[in-house]
This record gives sequence, C-alpha cells and structure tokens, in this order.
Amino acid sequence: MMDEITSAIRQALAQVNDPELRRALPDLGMVESVAYRDGVATLGIKLTISGCPMRDRLSSDITTAVGKVAGVAQVVINFGVMSDEEREAVKKLLRGGREKFNPFAQEDSLTRVIAVASGKGGVGKSSITANLAVAAVARGLNVGILDADVYGHSIPRLMGILDRRPTALDQTFIPVENHGVKVVSMEMFKPNRADPIAYRGPLLHRVLEQLMSDAYWGTLDLLLLDLPPGTGDIAISLGQLIPRSEILVVTTPQIAAAEVAERAGRIAFQMKQRILGVIENMSASPCPHCGEAIALFGSGGGAETAKRLSNLVGSQVPLLAQVPFDAQLRDGGDNGTPAYLSSGDSLIKKTFDELMNSLMATRPSLLGLPLSLHT
Repeated sequence: MMDEITSAIRQALAQVNDPELRRALPDLGMVESVAYRDGVATLGIKLTISGCPMRDRLSSDITTAVGKVAGVAQVVINFGVMSDEEREAVKKLLRGGREKFNPFAQEDSLTRVIAVASGKGGVGKSSITANLAVAAVARGLNVGILDADVYGHSIPRLMGILDRRPTALDQTFIPVENHGVKVVSMEMFKPNRADPIAYRGPLLHRVLEQLMSDAYWGTLDLLLLDLPPGTGDIAISLGQLIPRSEILVVTTPQIAAAEVAERAGRIAFQMKQRILGVIENMSASPCPHCGEAIALFGSGGGAETAKRLSNLVGSQVPLLAQVPFDAQLRDGGDNGTPAYLSSGDSLIKKTFDELMNSLMATRPSLLGLPLSLHT
C-alpha cells in the first residue's frame, strides 16, 4: 500500500512544472527523495539556485498536487540546492544537449522574429512593442520581448517589471515574465537603474548576441525586438544574427517624420530583411466631447512612409495600423500595464487586434524549413 502511494506521489510530482523553466520537476532532476508514512508525504526538492525567487510558488504547486493523492494528509517539503554538476545537467537539458547557441538563428527555429524599428526616437516604438506583445498573448501565442534599445531601454517600465532581476543559472538566465510575456533588457543587469550604458559599436553586437543566446526563452511563437532608433550597429547586427527576421517601421503622422522613418526601412532592405509594413502612431483621435477627429501631429506620414518603402522594395509595403493619440497609452506605460489590457473594448484594443490580424495573415511560409518530428 505504501509503495502504491509513493508511486502516486511521484506521478503527481511529474505533473508539476518549474514556474520559470516550465519543465516537469523530475525531468529537471529536482526531485531528490519521496517518502510516505502515516499520511505524511516527505519530499526532498532541489532548487536550481539558492534563494530561488519562485520557491513559494513551487511549494504551493507541489503541496496542491501531492495533497490530492489519496492517503496523503500532510505534505512536508525539504528544500535543498543543486550542485554545480546538477545545474550543468539542467543547462544541457534546456539546450537540447548542445553548447550555448542562438536559438533564433537555427534553420529549424519556428519562432517568428519581428523587430520594431524607427528612424528617430520619440515615435512610441516601445509602446507599440509592449501592446503588440500582450495582444499576441491574448491570441494564445508564447511571446518574448528583447529590449534591444541598449541606451534608451524603456520596456521594463512599460511591462511593469522595474527592478526585477532574471534568475541566473551560471551563464544562463531566465527572462523575467509579466502579463504572459517573457522580457529581457539590459536594464536588468545594471547595478542601478540610473546607471548609463556606454558601449562602443563592436561590443553592441556581442551584447545583442548574448541576450539572445544566454537566455532560456523556452518555446516561443513570437519574439519582438524593440530596436534603438536610427540605422546604427544594432540594426545591422540583427540582420547578421537573424537574417530571417522581419521589420515593422513605426512613424508619426507628420510628413517630415516619414522621411526619417524611411531610413529604418532602407537599412532593413539592405540587410535583405522582409519589411512587413508601417505603423503610424499618434494618429488622429476623436474629441472626447464632440467626437471630431483631432490630428495633433498632422496626417499622412504613415501612408507616405509606406509609399516610399513600396517604391524601394518594388512591392506593396502596407500601412498596417494607425494607432490613435490616446492618454491611455501614456498612462499604461507609466503604470506598467499596457493600454491593450486596461482599455476594455476601446479603439486602442481594436487597433491592436486588427494589427495582429494583419500580422497573422502575413506569416512566412514553413516551406523548406526542417521540422523536428517526434514519434
């Protein structure tokens, strides 16, 4: 009878995933021992690191799962810490037995990588990235954001993860997650938030590569990159590191901004990346009193950018969305909850839902990609 209950406890533990790694505890080697006596299940669980931030969550999940086993009246968990060799085994498991590599650059990668670019700063590129990410999560997609704006990173505030640090497994780290989105940003690695980052060009390429390869992203359907404004080192490095990445160009309605935004598309074209389309941010919005459209930043910039890029690439580059100038976007950015999540059925939510419809319709073909099939 005791053996049967012990076996049932192990089966229950196999249904519990590590909250960060999202793998079953036995698969990760975290279950050290299982004992049962007189209604008490005593478990030895090894954490990947000392002071694991998910310890309380893990304890709750284990207690709930094991507590459902018939005959178990009490669950006692004794936490320990993995040895260096055990942690190394976990890292190899996460990498599929391979040494450190960039998962998004592999031929068999099924993650769609979309970079959000702009010709200049201040056009709301990061806000577009954050809201697009949570809109994709609402579709049931596994989504990550890589804040590649090394100098002007703002994604942590927009996603509500200020001052949160990724869990580190030696040279591998686990992205911080909020609103269902996994996030990596250089801000997470600075001793103090106010510290500036002063990297020269060659180092920026290495930083971008490390943020991709050192993180354990898990299985992502979509990775969004918030690029720095302009056509500098990061934009070029992205084209070299992930040639199959795609580009969204963000501009404002001002015609003068279209001339600058075109340059972001041009560098992508030179790197042979696919330009998905143009997003016009801060577009006309209805007056809250009379309903008449108010165009604070003029009009036509998005259409002009799309026209210029269409002429450049020799095919139609669409104007995918016109995001209205709305205080909800600003408020959402300040409080760490993207407006898409807090605006109900507003025009903001409708705009990003339609944008996701357009992006889903332009998904690249899997023709020619090797797929890993398991039988």
